[in-house]
Amino acid sequence: MVSQLLFIGPLGMPEITVIALVILLLFGGKKIPELMRGLGKGVSQFKKGMNEIEQEINAEPEQKEQIQNK
Repeated sequence: MVSQLLFIGPLGMPEITVIALVILLLFGGKKIPELMRGLGKGVSQFKKGMNEIEQEINAEPEQKEQIQNK
């Protein structure tokens, strides 16, 4: 019984439409672009941070080699 309540299943077009309408009703038409803009900035900052961490990780072996060669 509980497993049937927790199972949502795949989202189809009718479900996505209902979700979009609920979001539109909750936030209104003017707030949605601001929310998406903020979401986009957040995603870009996350990617930027991930790239910086990756560069630091890749730079560490090079720095260790330079120290060992001296």
